[in-house]
Amino acid sequence: MKAEMFIGASAVVGTNGHVSGVNPATGETLEPPFGGATLADADRAAALADAAFDAYRETAPEARAVFLETIADNILAIGDALIERAMAETGLPRARLEGERGRTMGQLRLFADIVRDGGYLGLRVDPAMPERQPLPRSDLRLRHIPLGPVVVFGASNFPLAFSVAGGDTASALAAGCPVIVKAHSAHPGTSALVGRAVRDAVAACGLPEGVFSMIFDSGRAAGQALVADPRVKAVGFTGSRGGGLALVAIAQARPEPIPVYAEMSSINPVILLPQALEERAEAIGKGFVASLTLGAGQFCTNPGLVIAVEGPALDRFVASTAEALGMVPAATMLTPGIHAAYARGAAATADNPAVEVAARGQGGGGCAGQAAFFTTSAAAFLKDRSLQEEMFGAASLLVRCADADELAAVVASLEGQLTAALHLADGDHDAVRALLPLLERKAGRILVNGFGTGVEVSHAMVHGGPFPSTSDARTTSVGGLAIQRFLRPVCYQDMPDALLPDALKAANPLGFDRLVNGKR
Repeated sequence: MKAEMFIGASAVVGTNGHVSGVNPATGETLEPPFGGATLADADRAAALADAAFDAYRETAPEARAVFLETIADNILAIGDALIERAMAETGLPRARLEGERGRTMGQLRLFADIVRDGGYLGLRVDPAMPERQPLPRSDLRLRHIPLGPVVVFGASNFPLAFSVAGGDTASALAAGCPVIVKAHSAHPGTSALVGRAVRDAVAACGLPEGVFSMIFDSGRAAGQALVADPRVKAVGFTGSRGGGLALVAIAQARPEPIPVYAEMSSINPVILLPQALEERAEAIGKGFVASLTLGAGQFCTNPGLVIAVEGPALDRFVASTAEALGMVPAATMLTPGIHAAYARGAAATADNPAVEVAARGQGGGGCAGQAAFFTTSAAAFLKDRSLQEEMFGAASLLVRCADADELAAVVASLEGQLTAALHLADGDHDAVRALLPLLERKAGRILVNGFGTGVEVSHAMVHGGPFPSTSDARTTSVGGLAIQRFLRPVCYQDMPDALLPDALKAANPLGFDRLVNGKR
């Protein structure tokens, strides 16, 4: 493996320090080290992206779709070398990574279909009405155009699906935006393999070299410089609240502020309704443990909070959860830093005098995270805001409520969330109707009789939510609507037909659906 990053078409060995992958299961430092980008490297990537923008944004829909599909084909062609390197750098099992590779390719192909369809352009035509009284109407035509070069920060917990060619990159490229990726330092080898696949697709499709670059950053300077660069017009980020807010601050301090689409912190509450608990408390407990411990609890949507009304049925749920959790072995976490942060958070929760430890998973050494399940009262939860803090790992807190009113008060106190899950039976419908207005204000996805883990890549999916789950509740980072983050509307008034973009010409040569006088 070559220790290279990609500045446009050029494979470059960074000279500003280095980053190295670490096998979290063994502690072994993996070869080779990858050199970090200098500020000059970051500037070169931004200059190339800016130079490529106007040509790339007007590529024909079919050409852009083929480009996205070529990236997917190139990722598959890497073969087992990609899976093996990702396993070594993350500790994730083969089956998980093979599934994630499939999801990554599926995202790219979904956006290829979206580009071909043209609906994302939001085309609207209001033809001129020269005879209208008392004033004539001009000819008005609208389409959405891409914002400009986008910087994407790779995520630690999804080395493929939220990384170099993940959802942020795929949706930005589909929109017509050149992309500069700041690869995550936890999996540099994986990132280099995928970065080369994207770079090669740019060349194979005859696109300007600045459509894609990928850098490593041995600190924070190069990534921060890109967010501050005036040629960059948007940022995609998945990570911690602190990291996301730092990027938002840089972006908002610019002479021209830009959007930062940051997915940050979510504890994904699970609400257990009385009739559902009465009918299937044990089954819900087993399903909850499976979701909690999936991926060592390192999904954005693991259930970190459970809310329910006291009673014998809730006690049965706790007993079932404790039994199932006690059989779960400790799981290797992604990095020593993530493991240490999880251990600190779980220990702080256990030491809180208002909290009881209800169950623990099996212990382990090294970077293995021990699952944990805690309980507290609604009164304590409402009093202590620290109990809402995310523990990024397989730990969850049950809030025991005295009645439905106290449960509603707990829900009302929550911060914004990616997901909220309701476990209900037919007899719980009235209670759910009362809660839904609250939940709609709190979460981007509300699901029934399931758990938030498992995000479908589809047209109707929302993976976003009110702050602090994301920095902009109007968007999603997964699904077809993700492309809208990187677009803005432009209206053409009385533009000669010959000068209009093809999508808005009278003859509609692209054949895209358009809203004409407000009708389809």
